Amino acid sequence: QVRLVESGGALVHPGGSLRLSCAASGVILSTVAVDWYRRTPGRQRDWITGISGDGRTNYHDSVKGRFTISRDDAKNSVMLQMNNLKPDDTAVYFCFAAGAWGQGTQVTVSS
Repeated sequence: QVRLVESGGALVHPGGSLRLSCAASGVILSTVAVDWYRRTPGRQRDWITGISGDGRTNYHDSVKGRFTISRDDAKNSVMLQMNNLKPDDTAVYFCFAAGAWGQGTQVTVSS
């Protein structure tokens, strides 16, 4: 059974940075694509970035240049480094891999 656990969400000021983690069990993340999504109130989850099994990355235009997705194979985790955060980045962030979702982690960007 695949289980994903996100962590690292917090309250941060505009311009600040956060690093989210998605830790997996039941699947080796280096063998599958892993995506990050976020959900704001009143919206469905929106895709923001993904990393393939061979390490190729893609980003939504809204986060390109500010967010970086990476993988730590030793920890079987995928990270999302978020820089220059904006109030519009406020959302619950989810990772998705092998057909499974994590429970999400709240990111709030506010002064």
